[in-house]
Amino acid sequence: MQIIPPAIPMDIELECGDCGYVQPFSIPTPVCPKCGQDWMEARYNYERISRLWPDILRQRPFTMWRYRELLPIRNDNYQITMGEGGTALLRANNLGMMLGTPNLFIKDERQNPTNSFKDRQAALVISMMKEAGVTELVVASTGNVAISYSAYSTHAGIKLWTFLPSLVPPEKMREIAIYGSEVIKVTANYDETKKVAQQFAVHKGIMVDKGIRNVGTRESMKTIAYEVAEQLAIQLGPPQPGFPWRAPDWYIQAVSGGMGPIGFWKGFDELYRMGLVDRIPKLALIQADGCAPMVNAFHKNHAEAEIVSNPKTRVITIATGAPGPAYTYLYHIMREQGGIFEAVPDEETFRALHILAKIEGLSIEPAAAVAFAGLFKLLNKGIIKRNEVIIVNCSGHTFPVEKFLLDDDWLKVVPAGPIETSVQPSPEPAPPPSSEDILGALDQLDARVRRIAIIEDNPEAARLLRRILQTHGEFQIVEAHTGKEGLELIRSTVPDVVLLDLMMPDMDGFAVIDALKQDARLKDLPVIVITAKELTAKDKHRLQGQIQILLQKGSFMDEDLLQGITALLGKDEEESL
Repeated sequence: MQIIPPAIPMDIELECGDCGYVQPFSIPTPVCPKCGQDWMEARYNYERISRLWPDILRQRPFTMWRYRELLPIRNDNYQITMGEGGTALLRANNLGMMLGTPNLFIKDERQNPTNSFKDRQAALVISMMKEAGVTELVVASTGNVAISYSAYSTHAGIKLWTFLPSLVPPEKMREIAIYGSEVIKVTANYDETKKVAQQFAVHKGIMVDKGIRNVGTRESMKTIAYEVAEQLAIQLGPPQPGFPWRAPDWYIQAVSGGMGPIGFWKGFDELYRMGLVDRIPKLALIQADGCAPMVNAFHKNHAEAEIVSNPKTRVITIATGAPGPAYTYLYHIMREQGGIFEAVPDEETFRALHILAKIEGLSIEPAAAVAFAGLFKLLNKGIIKRNEVIIVNCSGHTFPVEKFLLDDDWLKVVPAGPIETSVQPSPEPAPPPSSEDILGALDQLDARVRRIAIIEDNPEAARLLRRILQTHGEFQIVEAHTGKEGLELIRSTVPDVVLLDLMMPDMDGFAVIDALKQDARLKDLPVIVITAKELTAKDKHRLQGQIQILLQKGSFMDEDLLQGITALLGKDEEESL
């Protein structure tokens, strides 16, 4: 167990979120003695911490516990940690180029010990339970929380009872059981499962995890904000003199109960109070449209969430129809400081999941894909500007049980030896195939290959286009980086489709098109122009009737390109019949 001694004596108070009554901090968190509410906010000595933090932080490792003075645990000897936090902030170069968002960053929470951002919550909450002398705990979960709590409660020696709705995949339930937790499957949705867990805890006299009402739950998520502020300052530089850390313009996350964004917002609110950042970012919170109680209420300007009694989404981890008090809290923040709730259909979510895997090499959970689908939608609506600094929370890694994410033909089989089909020995065993047979089988994998020429002077843009095409495995790609080289390449290879940039050295795309139209052999060659150039009326007139498709760099998705290519190739095949 890693211990980081506090450099500043703990100085915490609890403030009632409803009436503002202040009382001393204690674990477990008491209800407000004045109004009886159980939503308490931890308050710290921000002025003192802001003076002492810079020197202290230089001496600490990059985990969530480096921000120890702003976390509600008194005695560090009860700290339960497995190295959570300190996750990478990845610049999404490929996706950013495709979307035209040069400052798009991904907070890669998959790198936590059990592969989700819930490990931050588990680390702090279980540490607080340990300090309070808790030996048994009940928790309701859609999967990730139960997995995280199971790992950390085992580390702390706390017996955990997990209650899960029946739609949680059995593989996740088995993972929870491996840690030694008790697993109870409830044949109901998540909201009903929470009620059953509460009844069980009362009946057995066991402490139940209060979820977002737990001070530690919200406080743990502040650490994402602290890390982002430090990391952005390193990657982009401080925004202006006097502010050592940097805030993004937008923070995007998929939401269920709302714990993550509340913690993130409070983290930046505290950094702003301490003078470490110059502003607080706006929140873009995304839900599945089959279970969007927050989105529906926000768009109607209602301060209370619209309960969804029958969620209809395959993204089970965020299918919370009754989000509780978090929505009202977030509603007031976003009405006062800006921000948006948005919903996306499951098909856009799973499309986003495939894009992140194929374009950025990130295998993400469906809940994280909801956030990216929301990003795509808000960019297209113009709500988020493409030149703004954007952070997306990649909340967790995908899981092997998500079988529906791939088509039936995702696996191609190449025979490399005799296949035994019977327990009886064959009188004359077939000889193993020759190397020529194996190569022939491999050739069949590209039996329908069509050649595509990429003429693009920006190597990064060319690489992105090549990557988009390669993910589908059906194209033979040739490439050139100047107009003259591209024209010679087209003449020598005669591709099926040309992807052409307009702005290139020595010979621009307009000149390449003119040369193709003057060549009887190439005049009907399909051309897709992909350009960052803002086209004038004269430019558009020059292209009229000369090309098949025009795509603007930074505003097209991979499927737009692939659908266009597929349509052109399909048209060629029809005309050849």
